Amino acid sequence: MYPTFSDFIADLFGINIPLPIQTFGLFMGIAFIVAAWLWGKEFSRLTIKHQLKPTFRNEIIGKPASTNELISNGLIGFILGFKLVFVIFNYDEFVQSPPDMLLSTRGSLIGGLLFAAAFAYQKYYESNKKKLAQPIEQSVAITPIEHVSTMTFIAALFGIVGAKLFHNLENIDELIADPIGALLSFSGLTWYGGLICATTALYFYAKKHKIYFPYLMDSSAPSLMIGYALGRFGCHFSGDGDWGIVNNLPKPNFLSFMPDWFWAYRYPHNVINEGIQMVGCTGAHCMQLAQPVFPTPLYEAVTCTILFFVLWAMRKRLKTTGLLFTIYLMLNGAERFAVELIRVNTTYNIMGGITQAQIISTLIFLIGLIFTIKLSSKKPQIVS
Repeated sequence: MYPTFSDFIADLFGINIPLPIQTFGLFMGIAFIVAAWLWGKEFSRLTIKHQLKPTFRNEIIGKPASTNELISNGLIGFILGFKLVFVIFNYDEFVQSPPDMLLSTRGSLIGGLLFAAAFAYQKYYESNKKKLAQPIEQSVAITPIEHVSTMTFIAALFGIVGAKLFHNLENIDELIADPIGALLSFSGLTWYGGLICATTALYFYAKKHKIYFPYLMDSSAPSLMIGYALGRFGCHFSGDGDWGIVNNLPKPNFLSFMPDWFWAYRYPHNVINEGIQMVGCTGAHCMQLAQPVFPTPLYEAVTCTILFFVLWAMRKRLKTTGLLFTIYLMLNGAERFAVELIRVNTTYNIMGGITQAQIISTLIFLIGLIFTIKLSSKKPQIVS
């Protein structure tokens, strides 16, 4: 396992380059970039087909920077400088635990003030260059592709908030024991919480900007699937605890061509330091599980990568708007319910023991099934 990207470089090249890059965070960043790129390609395709059209908003051209704009830019600059300058002068400590430093109240006041002044002046300077003697109001066209970066940011923000919220609801004991740590930690994220909250936020964004919501969801379905797959690769390679139950069963013959770690794995050097001390190992991450477990993050990553290609192949063939996303819901729900059968998770004492993810995945599958049947019975409809 590689808790940090530096661990990977050290293992591959034998050199130690201290970088503040956590493996899971790196894969999450890649997941968002890839998902946003694919989402943009789908928005472009739908725009060319005239299924998505530009929207318009009124803007005042030539006005000077307002007080609120100067203050907001200054505030952004202050936060950036407050942390960045402090990180530069305390780099070794930052490398050891980036989240702890970023979420702490420590920083450089001088750096914050300098960056605040620079950001505020930059905004004033740019607005002053475009200032007109008499500002004018005009209608500006916003192409569909221009919404993708904003929607990706909204999805990321509300996705992380929702993922943390649902994780803490599922692990109340951890929340009660350490409320601040549980709420501010970058670890402990529940996918379905992120999906629900991000989808809700995007619904209101689409409504505000007059984007037909089923188009938005159809275009996002392949991106969601590959984004989830990449995130699970991050879980596996960092060893973040999202593994399966103990597996001491012999490897089946039909998997004889696969390496042993694909069937049962002890996650050495896992990022959460779970298990027993590794012989001869020194450093921050020297633990491995006492018994091998099912590497469920790897199973999900491979499965969802395959499902991504299925959705990607279907996206041009389905003529009914909304159908691709309902199929995504069914595939996602079925995949997650199945993996929960061999995954370590908190169970509720109902129906013989069921996890939060199984409850939500069942509901998502049923919603997807109902709407798939409903949409399949309708004639293809294009909404402009």
